Amino acid sequence: MDPLICPFSLPSEKVTTTQSLWPSHVRNHTSGILCLPGSPPHTGSGNAYTINCTGFDLYGVDPAAFQSVFDRKAFRPVINNSVPTLVNISFTLSAILDVLLTSFLWVNMIWDNPFISWNPEECGGLTKISVAAKNLWLPDIFIVEFVDVDQTPPSLSAYVHSNGQIKYDKPMKVTSICNLDIFYFPFDQQNCTLTFSSFLYTVDNLLLGMEKEVWEITDNSRDVIRTQGEWELLGINKATPKLAVGSSLYDQIMFYVTIRRRPRLYVINLLVPSGFLIAIDALSFFLPIESGNRAPFKMTLLLGYTVFLLMMNDLLPARGTALISVYFALCLSLMVVSLLEAIFLTYLLNLVTTQPPPMPHWLHSLLRCYLRATDCYKRSQKETRGTGPSLIHLPGLMEPVVMAAWVPGSSEARLNGDLGSTKAPMEQQAQGQPMVNLWGTFCLILDSLLFWLYLLFMSSSLITVIVLWCS
Repeated sequence: MDPLICPFSLPSEKVTTTQSLWPSHVRNHTSGILCLPGSPPHTGSGNAYTINCTGFDLYGVDPAAFQSVFDRKAFRPVINNSVPTLVNISFTLSAILDVLLTSFLWVNMIWDNPFISWNPEECGGLTKISVAAKNLWLPDIFIVEFVDVDQTPPSLSAYVHSNGQIKYDKPMKVTSICNLDIFYFPFDQQNCTLTFSSFLYTVDNLLLGMEKEVWEITDNSRDVIRTQGEWELLGINKATPKLAVGSSLYDQIMFYVTIRRRPRLYVINLLVPSGFLIAIDALSFFLPIESGNRAPFKMTLLLGYTVFLLMMNDLLPARGTALISVYFALCLSLMVVSLLEAIFLTYLLNLVTTQPPPMPHWLHSLLRCYLRATDCYKRSQKETRGTGPSLIHLPGLMEPVVMAAWVPGSSEARLNGDLGSTKAPMEQQAQGQPMVNLWGTFCLILDSLLFWLYLLFMSSSLITVIVLWCS
């Protein structure tokens, strides 16, 4: 095989020194070991930058064959400087580590170096070799949203193909800015952006393209992170706007990453315990109010709920207002209100049993209207179930209250009838017992009313929160 004649040659001392390390029968075939000049040739010869790779398949790659390429790493590898270098980009999103979109990427870049080429047939079908990335020109591609120190491992390698194509893959731990909307936490969905651009080269010198289609990037990333972390990848979209900085125009590719949180952890650790505690608080209305045990029980329950919120505080978002925080505050408020209601009823029952105050006229009228309405209901119930004493079943009673001498149509008589028309009501007020009964009946009715208001408000709030989470 005749040696390849190059328009430029390396210094004789360097060639002699390098070739002396090779066997003699290889040196005879590699007299023109590097057809890669130190400066662009003046002739347009098609093989001016062809590397003679004879013996690569038997004795390994000769470093001297690529020395001229390595010497050019500080310059963009182009023959005509007016022609921009096309860098094709793709990445694989392998993990999402934090809510600030701390993600782990495998960034893939491909470009052409016209100063590198060889004939694979002359070196046993060798089509690509790995070269230390520090010896090659690398495009200065960065992520615009990146807010941390680049933690790319050093001493990476790149694949150099026989046609001059270079493929460079590097892992990156990216902490990027992401406009998070945590209102629907833990059922939230986030849209984050990864913008790839060049720091130095404008569109006159460097253009960005796609190595893979967006759906391929999405499928590969989804397969990798399917079972990792608390986030689920929904999709990736792209846009290719130009970035104008003064009179300079930069090429860039924007990837819109849509992710959704896996809520199972938060449902089990936050929502389920909170639901149990609020349900127990609602059931505590069935404790007898006259026994005095309801208020201490509710106070203990409130203390336990406060401790629960303090322990689960690390699981809640550190910034912004989440709907789940509003829900917890609402549950806490309901428990406080129910505790105040128990304290008030306990105080009222204790007051009316020791020194019952006179009942206001408006309250007396409301109570009489209520008993009159229940009297009609009880009359219809007696017609179907038979006669007997009237029993009032209300939350907070250990036993139903038996209204003595209660017969249909006697509501006004029990409520003293006309307050100033007969002498009997005055005698009953002097005795004091009827007034205690009136206040006791009022406390039981108020307890029942507050119980149903508590259930109505709690259920409506819970339904509203669920609807907002599902929307």
